[in-house]
Amino acid sequence: MNMPKSLFLVIFGASGDLTRRKLMPSLVKIFFQKRSPENFAIIGTARSVYDDESYRGYLRQYLQTSPSLSEEERGCIEDFLKIVYYQTIDPAECSSYLMLDAKIESLSTEYDNSGNLLFYLATPPSLYEIIPECLSKSGILKKKGLKRIIVEKPFGYDLKSAKKLNSIYSKYFKEEDIYRIDHFLGKETVQNIMVTRFGSTIYEPIWNRNYIDYVEITAVENMGIENRGGYYDHAGALRDMVQNHLMQLLALTAMEPPARFDKDSFRNEVIKVYQSISDFSESYIKDNIIRGQYTESETSKGYRQEKGIGADSRTDTYIAMCLYIDNWRWEGVPFFIRTGKNMPTKVTEIVVHFKPAPLKMFKLRDEHRSGEKLILRIQPNEGIVQRVAMKSPGSGFFLGNMEMEFSYEKSRYNTGDAYVRLIEDSIAGDPTLFTRQDAVEQSWEMFDKILEYWDKHPDTHLYGYPAGTWGPKEADELIAKVGAEWTNPCKNLTNSNLYCEL
Repeated sequence: MNMPKSLFLVIFGASGDLTRRKLMPSLVKIFFQKRSPENFAIIGTARSVYDDESYRGYLRQYLQTSPSLSEEERGCIEDFLKIVYYQTIDPAECSSYLMLDAKIESLSTEYDNSGNLLFYLATPPSLYEIIPECLSKSGILKKKGLKRIIVEKPFGYDLKSAKKLNSIYSKYFKEEDIYRIDHFLGKETVQNIMVTRFGSTIYEPIWNRNYIDYVEITAVENMGIENRGGYYDHAGALRDMVQNHLMQLLALTAMEPPARFDKDSFRNEVIKVYQSISDFSESYIKDNIIRGQYTESETSKGYRQEKGIGADSRTDTYIAMCLYIDNWRWEGVPFFIRTGKNMPTKVTEIVVHFKPAPLKMFKLRDEHRSGEKLILRIQPNEGIVQRVAMKSPGSGFFLGNMEMEFSYEKSRYNTGDAYVRLIEDSIAGDPTLFTRQDAVEQSWEMFDKILEYWDKHPDTHLYGYPAGTWGPKEADELIAKVGAEWTNPCKNLTNSNLYCEL
């Protein structure tokens, strides 16, 4: 790692929601824990008109009531705000970057900073192409010192745009200095997937096609698109969630053990998973991908009634798909992925279904019995549940299930904040948990085939599902093809209840 002695974090979009809700509280935590460089300052920039003091007042108002900060952390807010500065610029106008350059220069002597800059693009994707070019034209990137940049998703709209972005960024930054952030990888429970897999003598030997029947990866929300209609109607669930978040979870679940846990070995195994996914032919797409869009229900309006959405919109708010990984470990094991808006609850989890025991020695309470399962809950109520076979209480020998549960909420462990981990890593120069250029392009190469199929076949089914339900029935039919069914958590997930079924 390369932790500099001095560093300026320059946040583009500093007056926006992401900065206010996520970035600044995370930076307070880093400041409170004294895990930033010795000479560290934050320079916010956006179109909104503030000076240093008025911007600090804007932040103070929110940070003092931020639900993600503890009382002890709130106690350091005033000291934290002393290292926060602001410069008003138009990020789409290169000439205004001269004012940002002047701001950086004015603070450099005070912080003994010789040009070490970390840029964070908390902006709309439309600015992703413009900002690096303007940073270069203004001379900011030509100064001595390290230059790193963090870019939020989505990184590209399709393969062509992703390649164009990669070309632009590689012109101004080294690949190891480009941090394409996916906050899922900063979550403690996501990183714990690797430890559960590779550090456990129980699971490691059976994590393969010989013992695993099928795998579910679910990331759903219990709300609609809120005020994101302008973005979401041009993206949809496939671009917004599947191409990035869910593919990362798939890679962690299916990857081979890296030779060592570093930026190259870990990310090499991720790309190998992507390269092993079965080809998305037209017939495969037709039979194995379900598109859905939420409709009006008693408690919620439909997608087409949302602000900024047309009455004939065919944007997908739900995706369910089955895919296979063509390698020695996973041959023949179906992976079922789903994501959706306006579901009964908000949950992200991976469910690994083990094959049932072949010997039918014991009677069954029910006509059908599935195998045992391991549930890796990522959010909310992070934890692990292992459902194992046991004798059903009472006379006779009837087979039942028992749940062994670990919940972070009930333990003394704190799962931490994903943005804290990822910002710390970018400050320290560790890109391990960030997406590499080849992985971005490999993922888009796969999903471009789906997008092209939908463009070629505009009459492809878009199944409606009432808001607040688990999606279209066709998704149930998809997973039922292999004799399986979705694992649906209960509607009201509480801290005392890690897992339950409807």
